[in-house]
Amino acid sequence: MEFEKLKKVIADVLNVDPEEITMETTFVDDLGADSLDVFQIIMGLEEEFDIEIPAEEAEKISTVEEAVNLIRNALN
Repeated sequence: MEFEKLKKVIADVLNVDPEEITMETTFVDDLGADSLDVFQIIMGLEEEFDIEIPAEEAEKISTVEEAVNLIRNALN
């Protein structure tokens, strides 16, 4: 469930096909995201999941899987 919602947020921010996004996808190398894009994705996740992601945690995210794990940890 988290992965599907995350794919939607990423696709909306980066204007990419959600089907191209896998757990192994990297934001910068695979999707061409810059730091502002990643910030917008984090903001979208916070809104979508009603969570707060600390900046120091957000800075460490480089793959979709890491983002999913961060969401799961924040929800628990």
